[in-house]
Amino acid sequence: MRVEPNAGGAGGEPEEWFASARKIYPMAVKGTFRKIKWTLLFITLGIYYFLPFIRWDRGPNAPNQAVLIDLEGRRGYFFFIEIWPQEVYYITGLLIIAALALFLMNAVAGRVWCGYLCPQTVWTDLFLWVERKIEGDRRERIALDKAPMNLSKFGKRAAKHVSWLMIAWWTGGAWVLYFSDAPTLVYELATFQAPLSAYVWIGILTTTTYLLAGFMREQVCIYMCPWPRIQAALTDEKALNVTYRWDRGEPRGPLKRNKELAAQGLPAGDCVDCAQCFHVCPTGVDIRNGLQLDCIQCGLCIDACDAVMTRVGKPTGLIGYDTDENIQRRLEGKDPIYDIVRPRTIIYAAVIAITGAIMLYALLARDFAGISVLHDRNPIFVQQNDGSVRNGFTVRLLNKQTHERTFMLNVEGMPGGTRIEAIGIDHYVDGRPFIVVGPDQSREIRVLVYSPAGAKLASSTPVVFRLTDTVMGEVVYTSDYFKAP
Repeated sequence: MRVEPNAGGAGGEPEEWFASARKIYPMAVKGTFRKIKWTLLFITLGIYYFLPFIRWDRGPNAPNQAVLIDLEGRRGYFFFIEIWPQEVYYITGLLIIAALALFLMNAVAGRVWCGYLCPQTVWTDLFLWVERKIEGDRRERIALDKAPMNLSKFGKRAAKHVSWLMIAWWTGGAWVLYFSDAPTLVYELATFQAPLSAYVWIGILTTTTYLLAGFMREQVCIYMCPWPRIQAALTDEKALNVTYRWDRGEPRGPLKRNKELAAQGLPAGDCVDCAQCFHVCPTGVDIRNGLQLDCIQCGLCIDACDAVMTRVGKPTGLIGYDTDENIQRRLEGKDPIYDIVRPRTIIYAAVIAITGAIMLYALLARDFAGISVLHDRNPIFVQQNDGSVRNGFTVRLLNKQTHERTFMLNVEGMPGGTRIEAIGIDHYVDGRPFIVVGPDQSREIRVLVYSPAGAKLASSTPVVFRLTDTVMGEVVYTSDYFKAP
């Protein structure tokens, strides 16, 4: 927060440019948007905390944890989907969809992500709930802060921080469960047999959750997070944002005075200047001053204002989700319009659908085997005494299935009489090596390819290494070159 410098500067005192952040005491509120936030909080935290314990049968030789990032095995599992390191493009696709989903949310309803689904918002909400249960609502917490330290205050503070630390600890512990078998890791953690890295990461995540949700809170949203700045550049006049109807609310004032003004035929707004919208805001925004960077669009001020309007016998909706365009239309005496479906939202939704369709097609059509070939660099080729030419290759075979598979290797594009020799492989059929690859494994072999004696070859002949599953018939291939004099 910028403060005007002390222009007087008597005695050469330094100018003050910044003020310390004020502590915010959000008040509890009930209403539609508060219910939505509670519902989403329970759903998101329930998924986060308990998803690692869900089992999924993938057959023998495969982990049975539904969602698992297996760093040691270099795999990612999500229910029936298995992602290998070579398929990192799926992660790219998910990041594209996530970014476009944020853009779409912004085009429809501003910072709705920040207000309802952002992890910082969710955990801060949970920490605030604990704080209210132990220390009381807004007035009680303000009074407690001002009171001198005594046994009662110390007990409340200790209970609050212990509760926060337990939530933060379980948050950090839940995260590491996604990287190992959850029940096994829980037992190892409890018996101090887990890897040191697990304890380190739990400690790091416990500390960050405790500090960010317990102390920094709105400072993360206002100063640390880049999304408010990005969102401000992406929004338009048709996006729904939490808005104060100042055309209806102003001039604001106490209810009794406004009634007297109205009785005299003088302008009187519906806002009774109770400041409840300000007191419930988790970031300390007074929405009556207009849309601000600090506002996370959570809608709690709507609940607070609607409750006051109901008590004083006035229509609700003095604060609500509305657009900049409608504010202008009301000033011109026109009816509001809402364009949720417009070119911007259609484009975002279409790109999300196209990206999702491409990923789905790639997932359904992907191979469960793989082959890569690396040509020898020195020597590039060897001419034999009988006039044939030999090329050496390092071939890596990949089996993505959870059972052992046998593959037939063939080299195409060479003249008849070409011979293939796979070092360490004894089983051949019609000159083609049959190679066994274990479940969910890769195998590297050295392959020598001999051209027939006297064959007329170009200095570089394109060849195809074709790998065929002898049982399922799946075929994968890759290309390289056969070098000759």
